[in-house]
Amino acid sequence: MSDLTTNLRERAYRIRRFALRMGEVQGQGYIGQALGWADVLAVAYGHALNYRADEPEWEGRDRFLLSHGHYAIAFYAALIEGGIIQESELETYGSDDSRLPMSGMATYTPGMEMSGGSLGQGLPIAVGMALGLRQKKNPAFVYVSMSDGELDEGSVWEAAMGAAHHRLSNLICLVDINNQQADGPSSKVLGFEPLADKWAAFGWDVQRVDGNDMQAVLKAFGNARDLPEAKPRVILFDTLMGKGVPFLEQREKNHFIRVDPPEWQQALQILDDSWSAAQQTEGALA
Repeated sequence: MSDLTTNLRERAYRIRRFALRMGEVQGQGYIGQALGWADVLAVAYGHALNYRADEPEWEGRDRFLLSHGHYAIAFYAALIEGGIIQESELETYGSDDSRLPMSGMATYTPGMEMSGGSLGQGLPIAVGMALGLRQKKNPAFVYVSMSDGELDEGSVWEAAMGAAHHRLSNLICLVDINNQQADGPSSKVLGFEPLADKWAAFGWDVQRVDGNDMQAVLKAFGNARDLPEAKPRVILFDTLMGKGVPFLEQREKNHFIRVDPPEWQQALQILDDSWSAAQQTEGALA
């Protein structure tokens, strides 16, 4: 295993840990998504994105749009890991006057490019940003993070068609396919398969990978950035809600989780023990 992969796995472990600690502050939240999406965020903020932690509005930065604003707890964890937000701020999560509200808002949080929560809006905004950056000859990429439930929104597919029409090679869409939304399994609310074929038919370069396989995620990000064709790129990530904490993985309904007080510390201990065991295994194999 490469040093980079090991480093990114450690980042994902810390992102999960930060998210759980924020969840403990409120006793509830979209923690299942945070645990499942942590590997993707680790690669984004630990390797792929070009940004300056001490200058979040630097003009040359890659833009990362959190379309699914309820994933804010995951995103804040990534911003803490990336050095954009101080770790001490996680204790204020969801509180009055906090820079970390429970749903992402650009006016509050450094590094938050859009106010999310009205699902289906991230990709249209990203298309506009990508067009603007190209007009200004700015080489930055625009990433938009969204969920499979957002695929129910017609605005997503209008934006997808527009992005292909304008050949936006600076646009990379990241879709979390965890098959969960507020009303039940995403595939039963509104079937979206064959998903890869649909994006390809709209003119996008498509990859579909296991979003909890660090090496696969890392390779997919690299392929998306390095693609020579002038077309937008989408990576479809199949993820497991609650990844890394078995008793949360097995919850039947885990779109929004209320966790009993002792379980937060249990979850943190499980993560710590798992990471310690992984390090010992790698050390034995070295």
